[in-house]
Amino acid sequence: MREIPLAAIRARAYDIWERNHRPDGYEIQFWLLAERELRAEQDSRRDAAEALPEAPAATPAPGKASVRTLVDTSAGTAEG
Repeated sequence: MREIPLAAIRARAYDIWERNHRPDGYEIQFWLLAERELRAEQDSRRDAAEALPEAPAATPAPGKASVRTLVDTSAGTAEG
C-alpha cells in the first residue's frame, strides 16, 4: 500500500472544509475524512487494476508460405 502524500490530504481536507462552509474546530475530523477518502480511492484503483484480465500470451505469427508451396498447392487442385 502506497503512502498518501500529506499535500494531497491537506488539499482534500481544505476542500471538505470549504464544502462545509468553513466551520471552526473540525480540523482533525476533516483531515481524517480526507485521508479516508483518498485511501478508498487508492484501494479502488488498485482493485480495478487487479480485476483486469491478463493479456493473452502472444502467439507466434504463422510462417509465410513459399512461392513453391503456393504453386504446388494450386497446381494439385486445379482442374484442367
